[in-house]
Amino acid sequence: MDTMGRHVIAELWECNIEKLNNMGLIEKIFVEAALKAGAEIREVAFHKFAPHGVSGVVIISESHLTIHSFPEHGYASIDVYTCGDIIDPNVAAEYIAGALEAKVYEKVEVPRGMGPVKIDKFQEVL
Repeated sequence: MDTMGRHVIAELWECNIEKLNNMGLIEKIFVEAALKAGAEIREVAFHKFAPHGVSGVVIISESHLTIHSFPEHGYASIDVYTCGDIIDPNVAAEYIAGALEAKVYEKVEVPRGMGPVKIDKFQEVL
């Protein structure tokens, strides 16, 4: 194993505003993203804010997927962290970006457990 984990931090802009404010849909997207990546789901917890916004987490055996949505800005911040080298967090992050219809998708992948953190610049994917 090269790292103890891989952590994808993503910025999603110009997303579908209605999707960003739909807690049930976001929960479904995140569960599907975890499964598509091959992760084993342990717990799921999401919260809808008033008047808008959703925060949530899918706890997986390999770590977690999280979101904080800001529908008023068409923006969501997501994290996908996977331990080990079997599950690719990019698979889940890309699925989420597509499902939320992000027109701008920027990400950075941070290797975890390798000593001092070295972060490259965000990579624009879409």
